[in-house]
Order: sequence, then C-alpha cells, then structure tokens
Amino acid sequence: MKPSPLHEQHTKLGASFTEITGWTMPAQYGHVAAEYTAVRRTVGITDLSHRGRLRVTGDDRTKWLQSIISNDILPLATGRGLYSSLLTHKGKMLTYFRIYALPDALLVEDAGDIGDTTMQTLRKFLLYGTKAKMESLRDSWCLLLVSGPRSVDLIRAALGVEAGALAPLSCLSHTVEGTSVMLLRTQETGETDFEVLVPTEHVGAIWDRLWQAGQPLGLRAFGTDAHEALRIEAGLPQAGADLTEEIVPPEANLEGKAFSLSKGCYPGQEVVARMDTYGNVRRHLVGLRVESDALPVKGAKLFSGDREVGWVSSAVRSPSVNNPIALGFPLRDFSSPGTALTIEVEGTKVPATVTALPFSSTKT
Repeated sequence: MKPSPLHEQHTKLGASFTEITGWTMPAQYGHVAAEYTAVRRTVGITDLSHRGRLRVTGDDRTKWLQSIISNDILPLATGRGLYSSLLTHKGKMLTYFRIYALPDALLVEDAGDIGDTTMQTLRKFLLYGTKAKMESLRDSWCLLLVSGPRSVDLIRAALGVEAGALAPLSCLSHTVEGTSVMLLRTQETGETDFEVLVPTEHVGAIWDRLWQAGQPLGLRAFGTDAHEALRIEAGLPQAGADLTEEIVPPEANLEGKAFSLSKGCYPGQEVVARMDTYGNVRRHLVGLRVESDALPVKGAKLFSGDREVGWVSSAVRSPSVNNPIALGFPLRDFSSPGTALTIEVEGTKVPATVTALPFSSTKT
C-alpha cells in the first residue's frame, strides 16, 4: 500500500489507518466524536491525497470531454467548476467528478474514492489524433480538505487568501512563500469546505502552516470515519460508495447538477432524456434513519413487508442523530419521507424510516 506523503504528520497526531484504493490513510485520531464536532463547530483538516485527480490539456480538451461526459462544460468560465459523470450506453454511472476550468487546462477531481477509475475510463475514449492529453496528479500534487464554520478564517491566517467570496465549485491559484497552490471551494461535509491542492514536495510545509494557524481556532485533524459521518448527514452521494453502474443520474437526484438534457449527444444521453420526458425514474436516493443500534453494510437489502424494494449504499453511526443513518435506493413508490421500511442486517430485519436529505440542518 502507498502511504500519504503526510504519513509522518498523521502518525504524530495519533492516527490509526485504513486502506483506501491502495493508499494508507487516516481513519481516525482516537476521538471521532471530537473530530466530527470540530468540523461542525469550528474547523477541521483532512488528507484527501488518495483521491483521483487529473489535468487535461491540449487544443481539443474541451471539445473532447464535452462529447463524452454528461454535463455541459462549454459555458464554463475560467475559475469555475461543475459536477459531471461518464455514463455507459445504458445511462449507468461509471464515474462522478468535479471539473474546473483553468486558463490552460481542465482539472478533473473525483467526488469519491475510486482510485484511477476515471482516468482509465476516459482513456478509452481518447482516440488517435485527438489533441488532448491526460496527466494524473495523484503522485505530483496532494489534496487537503479544510472544513467548518471557521475555515475561511483559517485559510486567511495560514495562506493569506480571502476565500469567503469564492463561490461554490470555484477555484483560484495563489502563491504562499514561493509555493504555488490551488484553492477550490467544494462540497464534502455540508459545512464551508475548501480543498487545497499542493505540489507533493511542499505539502508538509503547507500542512504545518495550516496546523499552526489553526490552533487558536480550535482546529482538529479528522479522518475518514468522521468524514463519512459528515458526508452522509449532508446527503452527499459519492462515486464508489453510492454512485455505481447500478445507478442512472436521475435516480441519485442529480438533476440540474451533474447532467445536461440540452447539450446534445453523449453516451447514455438517450436513457437519461427518456427518464426526464416520461418521468419513469425507477428509484430514488433517500436518507434512512435506522430505528435500531444495528449498522447496515453497503448492499444491505431494503424491504417493505416481505417485498424487497432496494438497497443501502452507505451507512454510518451519526453523532448528531444518535442512531445509525444510511443512504439508500428504494423503488420510487417507497421513497417518500416517513415511509416505513426494514433493512436486513446479519439475517435480521431492523426498522428504518425514509428521511428527507440532508439529515443535518447545515448548509450543503
């Protein structure tokens, strides 16, 4: 497994580790509830360097991506971003990512933990003669996430950037004592989220700047366990966890967010357009409040009475709800808030209630 370039810093903070797409990353620092609370009340920092991200360059970069992805990037101004996906010919989701327009490139960043899937999938569409080139940034650039009500204060104190006016899904470049970094306003926890993209050789210094500046603000490092609780409470589906080849984008409530119905042809477009025209979305992404201490696993079956009606895609013990909560995909007729269902957990059916997203009252 590949360690994060910040492995030593995480170890010094008492991290326990987990494997994510071949990388060893912090799961927690011994106090998941405190990590979660810091993000909700003050500010937290986590390491997302394992996430897939790539740069697309060349004269045909926009034309090429426009022809194969589900969203419309032609109107995208420099410094702005949007969500998109790449679909099968049946409209199923192969990947889910954010795209940012840079002056001389397009930055593609996975919204989820799927390794090199996006780059490998896109490469299959890169035909000979197309003037576009892809470069993976996983090894050359690291990715930090700063989240919480005081994240703007931390970015200002540590990096000298006034980030409060940066719109969601926007980015800007900045230099910190000779080091070029990129700041991205993103959506990961339901709080005010900023990603800091840093050259690998300088990430230790940038981490230390953020850490030192954050101590008066109540900064804590948080791992994947707290991150998952924050994400699911905010109702944010991710590639790999929730968005897979079993799902068509309208089923995941991604209308107006990750696909276009007017941009023209792309793989899977006819399926998505037909769903919109005829309103025949088969299932919906919903929240599920588990009325038991039992924690469902990914893929756990959903039932209405004896009828199987869907599955769980993600689940976590929620610090704010004080119960396990989950994201799931029941059939359309069983997706209204308040619907009573059961979830199969270790051979036993436990009660659950369909809940509107987000679970938390924070902004998304």
